[in-house]
Amino acid sequence: MPVITTIADLKRLHKRRTPKMFYDYAESGSWTEQTFRENTSDFDQIRFRQRVAVDMTNRTTASTMIGQGVAMPVGLAPVGLTGMQTADGEIKAARAAEAFGVPFTLSTMSICSIEDVAAHTTKPFWFQVYTLKDTAFMQRLFARARDAGCSAIMITLDLQILGQRHKDLKNGLTAPPNFTPATIANLATKWSWGLGMLQTKRRFFGNIVGHAKGVSDPSSLSAWSNEAFDHGLDWVRVAELIKMWDGPVILKGILDVEDARKAADLGASAIIVSNHGGRQLDGALSSIRVLSDIVDAVGDRVEVHFDSGIRSGQDVLKAVALGAKGTYIGRAFVNGLGAMGEAGVTKALEVIHRELDLTMAFCGHRDIQQVDRDILLVPKNFAGEWR
Repeated sequence: MPVITTIADLKRLHKRRTPKMFYDYAESGSWTEQTFRENTSDFDQIRFRQRVAVDMTNRTTASTMIGQGVAMPVGLAPVGLTGMQTADGEIKAARAAEAFGVPFTLSTMSICSIEDVAAHTTKPFWFQVYTLKDTAFMQRLFARARDAGCSAIMITLDLQILGQRHKDLKNGLTAPPNFTPATIANLATKWSWGLGMLQTKRRFFGNIVGHAKGVSDPSSLSAWSNEAFDHGLDWVRVAELIKMWDGPVILKGILDVEDARKAADLGASAIIVSNHGGRQLDGALSSIRVLSDIVDAVGDRVEVHFDSGIRSGQDVLKAVALGAKGTYIGRAFVNGLGAMGEAGVTKALEVIHRELDLTMAFCGHRDIQQVDRDILLVPKNFAGEWR
């Protein structure tokens, strides 16, 4: 086993051990993948101000996200098909997050169901929902989440229709995979993945199969989204969903100041500045470019969180310094999951925490909640009125 010190190390193992279609699902964007690439490369343009001769003792990364205590301001983002990265993937990721002390968010498009995850965890997790045309099914999803003890709902706003994801289309992405000559050849090289899948009954979209009516192909993300997603979503509908839950609601997919203001007006508990990891509108700005402007516009009215592009603890610190009260990792924890299962997710969290803690100290801080923009040097032409 190689020594794991970075998320990139986990990514290499993930690619080696997971079928191509599921690795590509995690490690790709839409269209030309410009936004996918810039989500990470734009982080690289931001520099830290190193400080010296400061007391580095008694450091803490502890914080809160929507009133919940967290070991660091990092949550596991909702990622579809996580249970195809490794057998029972959502359960393994949720366990790792719980043990580490950070939030886990289950995707509607998970392989393990809400009930599966609840049965294998001891603390509340969060549940992410898409806006679906079938109101009765949405109500049942919310009821199932309540019964499972979910403490918050995350509503994704930027996926009424699916982005043009060339790799998924070329790979014929389904869960479980269809057996074509290409997939059979690839699966033959992933024997440990296959053995795990043979030992679990969870191979389909657990929140959909047996629960949604009139869906012709529940194995296909694209088919499901085309049939079921509410293309007519508007802010009136968002307000209805917030009332339907009657608890903490996080609105995910905000990339524009005006949309952030509308979300704050509705009384959301938090918003997530996110471009869906570059998997929706290619050519949109990276999330980190717009974070500061959104914080300046609504940060005094709603908790602003951040998603898309985080690959290290240094990225987390940059987002927090720019005003994010919480951040999310998607690909980073999936890399760990595909590489080493539950232990890999734990390793990903350990890597990010160590990088966050050390970098915070080198920048002259001992408490993550005291970090601000003064630790950063940002190009003047980066976005908006950057300082």
